[in-house]
Amino acid sequence: MATPLVVSEVAKSFTMHLRDGVRLPVVANVSFSVKSGECVVLGGPSGVGKSSILKMLYGNYGVDEGQILMEHDGRLVNLADAEPRTVLDVRRTTLGYVSQFLRVVPRVSALDIVAEPLQARGVAAGDARERAAELLAKLNLPRELWALPPATFSGGEQQRVNIARGFITDHRILLLDEPTASLDAINRAVVVEMIAEKKAQGTALVGIFHDAEVRDAVADRIIDVSEFSPRKRAA
Repeated sequence: MATPLVVSEVAKSFTMHLRDGVRLPVVANVSFSVKSGECVVLGGPSGVGKSSILKMLYGNYGVDEGQILMEHDGRLVNLADAEPRTVLDVRRTTLGYVSQFLRVVPRVSALDIVAEPLQARGVAAGDARERAAELLAKLNLPRELWALPPATFSGGEQQRVNIARGFITDHRILLLDEPTASLDAINRAVVVEMIAEKKAQGTALVGIFHDAEVRDAVADRIIDVSEFSPRKRAA
């Protein structure tokens, strides 16, 4: 499928239960598509709804209306109304996500945290760890940390583990939520290179990058999310 992700007329609002059920609109009529090998960046000022869109694409947030269409296992899936079991299956093989923060797993080494997504897809443990080691080395994480749980790592070290875990698979769609926010210049450049490699492999990427230099280096298109603001439309 040349266009593995199509977002059509998606809207989202939050109900403020502690404020007498006041309904707070976030975005409306969100419509865009992403081609294979393309990186689309969500732009606009803070608070305009960029992270909410990314969380809807991943199925963490419900959708009030609209469709989020992607090809999965040879069929078209609308993630906006998919059953939880389908969402989990899509995440396993089709849709990847790199968040801003690593979900630290107690007593599990950095190497095994990175290797786990490959093992979940049936790759032998040794092969998965070998690929994990390659990525951690590429991201300049000191080798002496690989066997340690990342709970005591610095923010930048944890984020490198997080990036390696998100990039280790061959998901056709990859969502990136500020992946370079905690990184130094050297490792930001590494991530830019890794994104270019994903694009060359035909991955469709959607990301948020507040670092203008990184954004300009990776973006094929920048979508101004403020155009989807219900308040702007009402004005």
